[in-house]
Amino acid sequence: MTAATHSSAFPAAADSADAVLLGLDPEQREVATTLRGPVCVLAGAGTGKTRAITHRIAYGVRSGQLMPASVLAVTFTNRAAGEMRGRLRTLGAGGVQARTFHSAALRQLQYFWPKAVGGEVPRLVERKIQLVAEAGARCRIRLDRSELRDVTGEIEWAKVTQTVPADYPAAALKAGRETPRDLAETAQIYGTYEQLKRDRGMIDFEDVLLLTVGILQDRRDIAEQIRTQYQHFVVDEYQDVSPLQQRLLELWLGDRDSLCVVGDASQTIYSFTGATPDHLLSFRTRYPQATVVKLIRDYRSTPQVVHLANGLLNQAKGRAAEHRLELVSQREPGPAPVYAEYPDEPAEAEGVAGRIRDLIAAGVPAGEIAVLYRINAQSEVYEQALADAGVPYQLRGAERFFERAEVQKGLLALRGAARSAGSGNDPLLDGVVELGSQVRAVLSSTGWSTEPPAGSGAVRDQWESLAALVRLAEDFARARPGATLADLTIELEERKAAQHAPTVQGVTLASLHAAKGLEWDAVFLVGLTDGMMPITYAKTDEQVEEERRLLYVGVTRARLHLTLSWGLSRAPGGRASRRPSRFLNGLRPGSAAPGAREGAAAERGVRKRGRRGPVLCRVCGKTLTEAGELKLMRCEDCPSDMDEGLYERLREWRATQSQEQGLPAYCVFTDKTLMAIAEAAPSEAGELSMISGVGGRKLDRYGADVLAICAGGDPGGSGADDA
Repeated sequence: MTAATHSSAFPAAADSADAVLLGLDPEQREVATTLRGPVCVLAGAGTGKTRAITHRIAYGVRSGQLMPASVLAVTFTNRAAGEMRGRLRTLGAGGVQARTFHSAALRQLQYFWPKAVGGEVPRLVERKIQLVAEAGARCRIRLDRSELRDVTGEIEWAKVTQTVPADYPAAALKAGRETPRDLAETAQIYGTYEQLKRDRGMIDFEDVLLLTVGILQDRRDIAEQIRTQYQHFVVDEYQDVSPLQQRLLELWLGDRDSLCVVGDASQTIYSFTGATPDHLLSFRTRYPQATVVKLIRDYRSTPQVVHLANGLLNQAKGRAAEHRLELVSQREPGPAPVYAEYPDEPAEAEGVAGRIRDLIAAGVPAGEIAVLYRINAQSEVYEQALADAGVPYQLRGAERFFERAEVQKGLLALRGAARSAGSGNDPLLDGVVELGSQVRAVLSSTGWSTEPPAGSGAVRDQWESLAALVRLAEDFARARPGATLADLTIELEERKAAQHAPTVQGVTLASLHAAKGLEWDAVFLVGLTDGMMPITYAKTDEQVEEERRLLYVGVTRARLHLTLSWGLSRAPGGRASRRPSRFLNGLRPGSAAPGAREGAAAERGVRKRGRRGPVLCRVCGKTLTEAGELKLMRCEDCPSDMDEGLYERLREWRATQSQEQGLPAYCVFTDKTLMAIAEAAPSEAGELSMISGVGGRKLDRYGADVLAICAGGDPGGSGADDA
């Protein structure tokens, strides 16, 4: 069966129930004909799950086993619900309700509120973020735009996990949440936000679910009325249900088991919003008599793409990985996935744009091509590269780079600084000559810093956007030596104008999260380096595994052409220090399988220097195992013979280097390396090179300075001009 015939709809004119089953594969047919009892459909990417469940409903209606009005099908987005309603109408089952959880709950709340509570239903909060800002002000806690978005997200997470304000700090700590504010402050804002809503007779979307749950728990008569109307339930994307949605589903069901759930634990990528695959994975425990059907025939992607997707999951760990599905492509063979390595990010973007232009010339429509990345801040370089290549594009799920509030604020600050610099009246730029340093100084006043904020969320997104603006400035300065701040602002305004063209049907630029549920003929997965995929703030094994699933979702968006790429450095001429994503180990040509090397630690320190046998403390002779001790060549608690004055001079020199180059201090040398240098007090390059943390490149870049300081002299300025 080809993808084309598989996706064809059944003509509405045919009235035979069995005709609805025509064209279904054996597993889809089993889903469609199993109408009683609990059913769990484990459906891999591209296996036709929506087709299976809509034909199941249509078959039940046409055969007289299901009354249309007795069926409630729920999913997670309005787009998915609309698609389901359209298919059901085409199949002759137009009377079936297909809604999101929130839409179904709101409808019930509006209908039963007068009976359950009395009076009018409270007004829905139109702009939650404004009310959160007011709550923060009431608590005398000032929140900037990014913190507002993150605190709002924390409140939403707390509510879908049924966590009250008093319990939020403990729950957030237990869940390992990366929070924008102190936990107690967030809890205080959360409590005040709830009070403001009560005082004004308002509810938010999470309240819609909470209040519906409350009514169904407290009013058995209302619960029974709903259960009388809806007797059969279908839940799509079941791996994404939150505890609150699961509770609502249980109340709809009562003690019945006429439930069909569909999901794939390997596509769980929204745990940060409260979604959990636990309900899907424990379905057989709750319903031992359940029918479980696995859909593994992939009608979307070629065998080459499917092979790569399976390979990714074969390396996965954890509970979700234990339930992974081995997909089997039903399509004709296609081209092998392309792995492309580039020297830097701009070269990667230019290479991707060139490849896209070739695909379009070969007949692939621009609308059937996507560039997918981990975070929205990565879009700018691809927006520019596609614009330069004359390729139309559209952004999905994000503002264009130059339309983002933090970027506009940064541009405004740069324009103001350029005017002040021209008149010599900007104290911020006093003594700052180099263009990149000027830009860093100006943007530091708008929220940028040399080191990124901890965790994810809006604050991190804002920092990434400003960091991209810094990189643009550095690239411009490198290409135009002697350029001024005014020249840069003109360049940025021209870029902004060029990318403000009307949106056209073109190549899709989207984050991996925004790409869920979509598919294209050609997909480019870009920026696949460790630190971006998995993202640097994925610390726990569970978080890293969710990053792997996110990449799996990206791979399975491709029907035919798939390219995976990465750049070894950020900017042209920069240090090629980045490594391809560890998720590609054993999959891309020439890479070692997982387990052949144990992470980045195996690339550094003792192994890098080729030492054999144990490393002993130079003071007490004990075997050293900790990275910091190995760097110092002694135990942490053994007496140090460090020259304190030398150490302080090295720290002062490092601070100057950090400021001049716009780098975090540890990127020059870590504290431990400076301590090791101060203890060894090397007098020549060979001695300095033996100290852990002083590699060949740092020796070339900083060696003369360090040796001069160790000799009691002044550094000669080495490294200041080294990009």
